[in-house]
Amino acid sequence: MTLTTDQTSSQSDKQSAQQRLKQIDAMLTQSQPLWRCRSFDCDQLPWQDDFPSLANTVWQLSDDSLEQIDACQHRLNEVLLPALAADLNAQGQQWPLALFSQSAIGSPVKSESVSETITAIPSLLSLEDEPHFSAHIKGRKWQQINAFVAKLPRDNTSVLEWCAGKGHLGRLIAKAHQREVVSLEWQQSLCDAGEQFAAKWKLPQTFICADAFAGQSEQLHTEQLAVALHACGDLHVTLLKHASRTGTKQLVISPCCYHLIQAKQYQPLSSVTKASALTLSRADLQLPLQQSVIANDKHKGYRLQEMAWRLGFDALQRKVRGANEYLPVPAVKQSQLNATFEDFCRWAADAKGVSLPVDLDWQEYLLIGEQRQRLTRRIDLVAHLFRALLEQWLLLDRVCFLEEQGYQVNLGEFCSNSITPRNALIHAFK
Repeated sequence: MTLTTDQTSSQSDKQSAQQRLKQIDAMLTQSQPLWRCRSFDCDQLPWQDDFPSLANTVWQLSDDSLEQIDACQHRLNEVLLPALAADLNAQGQQWPLALFSQSAIGSPVKSESVSETITAIPSLLSLEDEPHFSAHIKGRKWQQINAFVAKLPRDNTSVLEWCAGKGHLGRLIAKAHQREVVSLEWQQSLCDAGEQFAAKWKLPQTFICADAFAGQSEQLHTEQLAVALHACGDLHVTLLKHASRTGTKQLVISPCCYHLIQAKQYQPLSSVTKASALTLSRADLQLPLQQSVIANDKHKGYRLQEMAWRLGFDALQRKVRGANEYLPVPAVKQSQLNATFEDFCRWAADAKGVSLPVDLDWQEYLLIGEQRQRLTRRIDLVAHLFRALLEQWLLLDRVCFLEEQGYQVNLGEFCSNSITPRNALIHAFK
């Protein structure tokens, strides 16, 4: 996505957003067998009969190459799309595969890996103030805040910071823009910490301790800019609904964690998605978040080992219980991975109340786990081909909803993907 700089929105812009949402919706609906797989439940590629070229391609990839490919959407497209196109051609089907190489607003997707060197973002503060102001904020988070604030309209309109935490975002807005900020946060301890920071810097920032879900529309006003950086799921959707009912003139949000919703299924916002045949579970909504960040070899090894051990235990528990269903195991401490596979299985069995036989061939089940790990990674890799399209669907649902409420909307990015993959920016204004 490329940030739109034009602050006007024509009727054709609205039609293009709706039309693109319809195109992506059709693509996601017909491609569901490829991206709605529960990989941990599979003992083979679930779509291999219909997509043999794609199946052959993923099995030809080396295990060591999967992380690198998965980390970059552009690279993932390059590797898998030719095989998908060949299978579709053999089936006599035509999917608009060009959608994979475009952003939500139709611009080409840049080739960028999250492992690339992070581009420096100039601070909005003086060289003297910046180190003290940001000392307690982690580097990437500070870069995200700086980049987000740099995209905000500069005027005297008061600001409402939604789901503020300690108010880091609002504090920078108050300092850099010299404007009043009200920060809404439900945890009193975070409000107290934010108030201390604001007082230290003598900033026009005040805190309201309240639950964003509990009817906080009274905090929104017409002459106001409402902002939310990485407000999760229902939290940012609640803001959109409250603000549109209030008639708040400007909204700038960056959505995050689409799966953190109260309902069991995604609740469509726009007329396009309400008319769609596509229904999304919370598990489906996690797909956009599944972008691999290349860790060091040690952490990568632990993660792959844990996956193999979990799948090995899964094969074991299915046999012991006589139930062909996945049994979720609690979170594992890294120290447990320094023990043996047998130790892990006994711990998992105890945690889930599974009684294990005395004589077991632990090596057999470990081998099964390693084989299923290789399979699972390839099923997930193909599903990840669609993660960007699904996020575009979700973003455009929000854009079209806001347009239906009378807003003009720009959709773009506020920072590089290497700083955060959740870099989408929605700017709605009247």
